[in-house]
Amino acid sequence: MKRAQADVLIVGGGFMGAATAFFLRRRGKSVILLERQLVGQQASGTNFGNVRRQGRLLAQLPLANRSREIWLRMPELIGHDAEFLMSGHLRVCYRAEQADMFETYARDAKQYGLDLEMLHGDALRKRFPFIGPEVLAGSYAPIDGHANPRLAAPAFGRAAAKLGAQIFENTDIVAVEKEGNEFRATSADGRTFHSPVLLITAGAWGSTLSEQFGEPVPIAVHGPQMAVTEPVPYSIAPAVGVSSPQIAEVVYFRQVARGNIVIGGCARGPAFLDARRAKVLPQSTLLQFRQAQRVAPALKRLNIIRVWSGVEGYMPDDRPIMGASGTTNGLFYAFGFCGHGFQLGPGVGDTMAELIDTGTTSTPIDPFDIRRFAAFQAPEGGQQAAPQSVPAA
Repeated sequence: MKRAQADVLIVGGGFMGAATAFFLRRRGKSVILLERQLVGQQASGTNFGNVRRQGRLLAQLPLANRSREIWLRMPELIGHDAEFLMSGHLRVCYRAEQADMFETYARDAKQYGLDLEMLHGDALRKRFPFIGPEVLAGSYAPIDGHANPRLAAPAFGRAAAKLGAQIFENTDIVAVEKEGNEFRATSADGRTFHSPVLLITAGAWGSTLSEQFGEPVPIAVHGPQMAVTEPVPYSIAPAVGVSSPQIAEVVYFRQVARGNIVIGGCARGPAFLDARRAKVLPQSTLLQFRQAQRVAPALKRLNIIRVWSGVEGYMPDDRPIMGASGTTNGLFYAFGFCGHGFQLGPGVGDTMAELIDTGTTSTPIDPFDIRRFAAFQAPEGGQQAAPQSVPAA
């Protein structure tokens, strides 16, 4: 085999890796993208599909804003829209204290260019007739939306390949190391790939690679609990999510253009790095369905036709790992997006390409630096337990 060499080597072919490969090629960098299975097959393709900015940590909004601009331009950039609908995003709650938190968040988020509309009681139900009587208030982001996660990462991968990126699927990387000024990634079948720059975008498997450079992180793995109903006439435009201190109440749902309603939330299920599999628990699906009916009572007349999950990585502070290594020159990370990385995918790719190409970014990413876990020691023979919380809806 001819020596596989490029300016940048990316390990992990999810949304972050595929988008970075695309934007690096636009900057003229040669790229090798390595994926253990198929591009976008794991968490990038099995998540809920929220393209939302509201509900994020304020420190993450500049990155989300950068990403939003790319979502709007995707057809011209990559020739595909990934079924993105700028349908709006509605967060609702059952308690007065949550409504107060909505008001505070809306005031703070406005400084980051995110305008939210607050709706209460009858005014909320007049605007969105499907909302049930238990819902007290809602926060509406009219220019958020949702898309199809099964399409997004593969579309960026194809666009990167069209620009000349070398993409190797079904390539299981078992070791990464640096020799002199060059990184080498070795696959299970003995092939090697070489570059002076290495970017790790391996999702829930990120720490197994960062550990090889003395930078383990306390990542935990779980599987989202996802379900979809039979198609019905289109009537729910926004993506909808419940914000609540009670995990069992945090449900979210969206209706796609062909009528099916996708449901997630309430709990996380077991996931296994070695098997690359995650499980949907029947009790989780039943709980989701009950909670979704509290928000939209008409949903009780529907049938669920499919459930699924994927392997996701979660950090204890709910922030991803993103930026340069603290130990090794030429090494970069973008993984551990805690179940809410889908909207960020294009922005992460653009930002990481800028960082690798220029050494700096126009979007602040310091809060995501891996060095915040510098004191962490990887446990022997196991991984950290996940924090028992569900991503913001």
